[in-house]
Amino acid sequence: MTNDPLLTLFMPIALGIIMLGLGLSLTVADFARVVRYPKPVLIGLVCQIILLPLACFLITVGFALEAALAVGMMLLAASPGGTTANLYSHLAHGDVALNITLTAVNSVIAILTMPLIVNLSLLYFMNDGQTIPLQFGKVLQVFVIVLGPVAIGMIVRRLLPGVAAALQKPVKILSALLLAVIIGVAVTKDWQTFLTYAPIVGAAALSFNLLSLAVGYCVPRLLKLSKPQSIAIGMEIGIHNGTLAIALALSPMLLNNSTMAIPAAIYGVLMFFTAGLFGWWVSRGVAKTAPEQAHA
Repeated sequence: MTNDPLLTLFMPIALGIIMLGLGLSLTVADFARVVRYPKPVLIGLVCQIILLPLACFLITVGFALEAALAVGMMLLAASPGGTTANLYSHLAHGDVALNITLTAVNSVIAILTMPLIVNLSLLYFMNDGQTIPLQFGKVLQVFVIVLGPVAIGMIVRRLLPGVAAALQKPVKILSALLLAVIIGVAVTKDWQTFLTYAPIVGAAALSFNLLSLAVGYCVPRLLKLSKPQSIAIGMEIGIHNGTLAIALALSPMLLNNSTMAIPAAIYGVLMFFTAGLFGWWVSRGVAKTAPEQAHA
């Protein structure tokens, strides 16, 4: 893999715009809600941080994926929930406030969990030194770039709520376009590998996606959370921040391996369809006026 100056410049800018959109939708109260309603947040985080990586590991081993693709799957599993989960949760009458809180908190926690999970995956699947480990310092630099725009967005919303409201829609549209471009870049960077492994990686990604949605919805229901809260956690768990996973995989300063970006690229397409079907299925019988509160 050779350094690509254009990619080095484009990925931070694209990530920054997407995370700015997240910041424009957040307030300090979204973080404070963890203290007020800890049970649903804790359940969502346990599903996201512990159960999903374990499930993804079993799926990856079961499908016997090539080493770089296996690491790419684990990188995807370690990624926090995506901001798109808020929209899908809203459409499915889920607890959107809970979604926002989980996205905010998990994006910060991922500073520690992502390099840990990825480094363990590199050690297990690529223990012959085929790639450079994902160092905590480098990931911290990435998250400064990522969380910096979130903080800027929150400040804008706090000080200039009118400006924040005006920016939200165009930033969301731009974020969607950038996501499509990033997925396209991930696929074209390693087109031959994509063609060769697309069927098996697609099957593994689909299995992981369906299991993510199931875990995110069924575990909270078993633990007596309300249906809107369970829908919210299901969406949060099932819709990963594939953009971040692709950026870490492609960045010449980090993993610099386009093959590792393929699982997140495929997942990024599949999840929109499966999340839509999941939302339609679980929202049946949920009142359209269901309160969007993160109550236990």
